[in-house]
Amino acid sequence: MNDRGQQLRLVEALLFAAGEPLSEAALAHRLGGDADAPALLRELAEHYDGRGVNLVPLAGGWAFRTAPDLAPHLRIERPVARKLSRAAVETLAVIAYHQPVTRAEIEEVRGVALGKGTLDTLMEAGWVRPKGRRMTLGRPLLWVTTKGFLAHFGLDTLGDLPAIDELRAAGLLDLTPPVLGEEAAAAAEGAARSTPPLSDYNYSSFPRKRESRSSDVPLSLDPSPDLIRGSRGGEDGNGST
Repeated sequence: MNDRGQQLRLVEALLFAAGEPLSEAALAHRLGGDADAPALLRELAEHYDGRGVNLVPLAGGWAFRTAPDLAPHLRIERPVARKLSRAAVETLAVIAYHQPVTRAEIEEVRGVALGKGTLDTLMEAGWVRPKGRRMTLGRPLLWVTTKGFLAHFGLDTLGDLPAIDELRAAGLLDLTPPVLGEEAAAAAEGAARSTPPLSDYNYSSFPRKRESRSSDVPLSLDPSPDLIRGSRGGEDGNGST
């Protein structure tokens, strides 16, 4: 390939199609032995200078990159779907059906302590928000759902929430009460795994029950009548002699 214009086009196409920076040696191999890859790259870089896409040296090779001054206009925000934990789903359900509700009331309904970050996760999703305080001791925050919650779940108003019978029919209602909190349950499970079975203990180190012997006569504060009579008989006999 001797035509310089064709060489420039080929270099441009190779760089555009490459998924990573291409070195001068790799380009020279594709162009042939008579091509001046460094000079072609410099000429192509000058051609793209000042445009929306620039040819820049990168990681020991060359690659096309967007112009740095256009970076603020090229940012794209994409929603990232996050799967909620069971604790977060239960907390969201309690707030939706009992709002406005305090943290202590959420824990009372669920029967477990509210884990760290559960409410923060729901707030980041835009589904719950604090709304005032309850005029009781400590003035705890009140939590309610947002319009984003209604829009995400396809509801017009809170009155459109499914009833308990509908949830039970759909198999979404679990009536099994939790026994331990999330953190306590995890700790209990770890402790159970670390505890060795009974067969692993050395029973020889355990204190044994004391064996009873014939010489061990129980003491009594009440003397036997027979013993009393025998004792008196002996005294009388000794006295009579």
